Amino acid sequence: MGVFVIDHPLIKHKTAMLRDKSTNVRDFRILVKEVSMLMGYELTKGLALETVEIETPLDTMQAEMLTNTDLAIVPILRAGLGMADGILELVPNAKVGHIGLYRDHDTHMPVEYYCKLPPDIHERTVIVLDPMLATGGSAVAAINLIKKRGGKKIVYACIIAAPEGLKVLNDAHGDVDIYIAALDQRLNSDKYIVPGLGDAGDRLYGTR
Repeated sequence: MGVFVIDHPLIKHKTAMLRDKSTNVRDFRILVKEVSMLMGYELTKGLALETVEIETPLDTMQAEMLTNTDLAIVPILRAGLGMADGILELVPNAKVGHIGLYRDHDTHMPVEYYCKLPPDIHERTVIVLDPMLATGGSAVAAINLIKKRGGKKIVYACIIAAPEGLKVLNDAHGDVDIYIAALDQRLNSDKYIVPGLGDAGDRLYGTR
């Protein structure tokens, strides 16, 4: 599997706006949705198609359409929710699971508090969503949960990644493709991405 940086001018522009500390909550939410939607074109390029017969205004034809049981998106709560709507705009019939993890402030390790996945997760391509890949702990823990419940084909997507988190995730789950919008410099002593954009969840929901 591989790591893919989605190098598109619109994504770069909107990600720069996300980084700006003066971007307000409303605009931050909109930008996260827009970046996620733009990333979605790459994330969904491997979805399976089936041939169906349709009728155009002029004739009948064989056309290719998505299968009905192909995609599930799983945002990691809470910041991952901000990315979900962007993908659902493209694939509104996708099923949605949720995984709740928070980072312990002392150990910086993920703590699980919620997991609800579609029962047919084993039949679907699963896209795991979280705006920030910092230490990699939450991403690894989320994918562990999905695999434990039968998920097989998994893709991970984030907006900004740190090299440390990227390595941790790739080492733990080498069978998972990783899509990112930007690869940043490093983690600081508090395990935040530098230069990053701050705490994505707080900026999405106006909390501190």
